[in-house]
Amino acid sequence: MSFLKIVIGILVIYISLLVLLFIFQRNLMYHPEENNYSGDKLEVEVEKVKILTSDGINLLGWFHKKDLKRFKTIIYFHGNAGKLENRIHKLNHFKDMDVNFLIIAWRGFSGNKGKPSEKGLYIDANSAIKWLKKLGLKEKDIILYGESLGTGVATEIAQSNKYAGLILETPFTSMIEAAKNFYPYIPVSLLLKDKYDNQNKIKNINTPVLVMHGEVDQIVPFWMGKKIYEIANQPKYSHFTKFDDHMMEYDEKLLYALKTFFKSLN
Repeated sequence: MSFLKIVIGILVIYISLLVLLFIFQRNLMYHPEENNYSGDKLEVEVEKVKILTSDGINLLGWFHKKDLKRFKTIIYFHGNAGKLENRIHKLNHFKDMDVNFLIIAWRGFSGNKGKPSEKGLYIDANSAIKWLKKLGLKEKDIILYGESLGTGVATEIAQSNKYAGLILETPFTSMIEAAKNFYPYIPVSLLLKDKYDNQNKIKNINTPVLVMHGEVDQIVPFWMGKKIYEIANQPKYSHFTKFDDHMMEYDEKLLYALKTFFKSLN
């Protein structure tokens, strides 16, 4: 009888844990208040803009415009943590490249109202695309750039139209597989609300793609990025490194990969 009580007790604890994970899973997935970088000064000129989503949320965006007619425009979808300021060390490098860019903060991030979710982030991204189109841009003028969680948004958007290019920095195969990496004893496929299924969506994309990933990534295993590259359609390019962790180093080799990719799209 005592053994049975122990088993029942363990099951109660386990089920209670599953219930808590189901309820609070988005708190584990999205971290708007996390700050990975501090003190970076913006060296590229940006205009702070407000982008109204289709469901009535104003998103903060930074817009850098060199020449919309001559150069492609990057729309940057950031990862699951931090504010726009946390990407300054990357954005500064775009001042030396022949590109315009728009980076948006997701709902619930950088002071924006709303709560992040897979559906919500897709709405945010599509609203930003529409904002760019009002400036006269078409899909062929736009490069989608996804960073980590943002790769899930970029691959979703890239399926629908022929964009100029797609950049995936530290992409995962699916959020289900990524979650299993951290919670191997949890039935995440049954509990997870936001699935971001990159590995199936990438097959539907014929836009030129650049996949970047580091082999010592402790958050998204390198094999995921490699698999995304392998199943992506041509034309495709890769920048794989041996020593980069999840936050890739914007060194000369990575910048060269970006510049080369941009030139290939012209």
